[in-house]
Amino acid sequence: MYYEYKPSEIVRAQHGPELRCKTWEAEAALRMLENNLDPAVSLVYDELIVYGGAGRAARNWKEYQTIVRTLKTLAPDETMLVQSGKAVGVIRTWAHAPRVLIANSNLVPAWSTQEYFDELDRQGLMMYGQMTAGSWIYIATQGILQGTYETLAAVADRHFSGTLAGTITVTAGLGGMSGAQPLAVTMNDGVCLVIEPIDARVKQKVREGYVDEQARDLAHALELCQQYKAERKGYSVGLTGNAATVLPQLLAQSFPVDVVTDQTSAHDLMDYIPEGNLDEVLQLRQDNPAEFKRRALQSIVKHCQAIIDLQAAGAVALDYGNNLRGQAEKGGLRVRDEHGQFLYPGFVPAYIRPLFCEGKGPFRWAALSGDPQDILRIDRALLETFPENRMLRRWIEKAQAKVPFIGLPARVCWLGYGERAKFGLIINDLVARGEVKAPIVIGRDHLDCGSVASPNRETEGMQDGSDAVADWPLLNALANCASGADWVSLHNGGGVGIGNSTHAGMVIVATGTPEKAEQLKRVLTTDPGMGIFRHADAGYELAQQVARERGVKIPGWK
Repeated sequence: MYYEYKPSEIVRAQHGPELRCKTWEAEAALRMLENNLDPAVSLVYDELIVYGGAGRAARNWKEYQTIVRTLKTLAPDETMLVQSGKAVGVIRTWAHAPRVLIANSNLVPAWSTQEYFDELDRQGLMMYGQMTAGSWIYIATQGILQGTYETLAAVADRHFSGTLAGTITVTAGLGGMSGAQPLAVTMNDGVCLVIEPIDARVKQKVREGYVDEQARDLAHALELCQQYKAERKGYSVGLTGNAATVLPQLLAQSFPVDVVTDQTSAHDLMDYIPEGNLDEVLQLRQDNPAEFKRRALQSIVKHCQAIIDLQAAGAVALDYGNNLRGQAEKGGLRVRDEHGQFLYPGFVPAYIRPLFCEGKGPFRWAALSGDPQDILRIDRALLETFPENRMLRRWIEKAQAKVPFIGLPARVCWLGYGERAKFGLIINDLVARGEVKAPIVIGRDHLDCGSVASPNRETEGMQDGSDAVADWPLLNALANCASGADWVSLHNGGGVGIGNSTHAGMVIVATGTPEKAEQLKRVLTTDPGMGIFRHADAGYELAQQVARERGVKIPGWK
């Protein structure tokens, strides 16, 4: 980690209108990198781990310092190249070209295994970028909160007459992203029991407001869940424990579970905490990684089997995407039916894919001023721009009431093709008129409609069988470069582990200039347009209809 290069002062994003770099685009990249590492935002600050087990913002502290120095000296017509968390070159480009191009964790397909990556990582030659950790657009737990909220709203609509009131959802994991699930459940008026083996993480999520109360033990947790279920009140309960232990206990007690899912870090066995005394288990990870992985896989099998058993007992089961089912399958558990379909579905094919067909996905922005009032001003503009969108209004009202600003103030919402470009121009106009105090960073999760190939998650069960076709995220990155994004990233393995996904990220900064308005219009049309292309090509009638209605150009169509 080159700890001798770690800054003496804690890294936090600079606020306000003062520039340290030569352009706002470079300054924005620097502030978002700093924001990723802010201890209030990041998972393991000393190791530059932002979220998702081992997702880093930079390869080590030495390379972090080099990236910072390079951004501060980057000319308006130069582009910094970043290879797995290390700045490796600066090239002369154009003022409207990306200021930063990032490639993380990418390996030649036949070598794209966790074991080969781990060896390169040990040698200091690579790092795991997760999705938004290594692309510097992470906004803490809020980043996936609306997607989780949308998913659970869809669960409520399909199975519980439009509300989770009077239901209990059981899940696991309270790492960087995982606080989204208990809060999203309560925002849909349900009760959530969330299990996490590290007690400090439970306490942190209670402090941050993502979890309402920490239970003393399992009996106390179940008592609280039953109480608030009976009252039909949204409430979340955090329990320190291991899902592989607790879920079978729920089954043994015939505890009524209405929805079961998880958000543990299962994509890398080194990040899934197996059953046992926590201190001993963490020491085992350091002393004997092979044995740790064996035990982790053993616990994953138990965890996944319990979800399948809870489904058989009547719960609605859905996978939330950290490859728990895939790892359990490697451990010998039967997780598919005779047709090759998972015994319980992923959240994208089950609930989200229709939104992807409309070019919708997790659109987000952050205020470089550091002033929450800038986000609230944009919230107001958002509701004024889309007054007919009742789901959006409900989300913004609940987010303002319940979602804390952590690090740079930020907001996320799901907007589709045409809507993103329209609203990006409105944000740029707010910057130009001085109604917000500094430029606004606009980005998205890599989990988007046209930016990812992930057969166990976003592209699971594609209609034409093209689950593993990775051309689409590559085209997404190339198209965003051509359209004028300010930084673009291309990663391997985010969300589900090395070799299991390819995905691209995009960021553009609303600086208030007419030139940036043109870039915003192009990028924020191109980027969600990739979702229309991808799903129309796969045969989804909804995507084909949206393409025709909105004038999306697809070669070969009349």
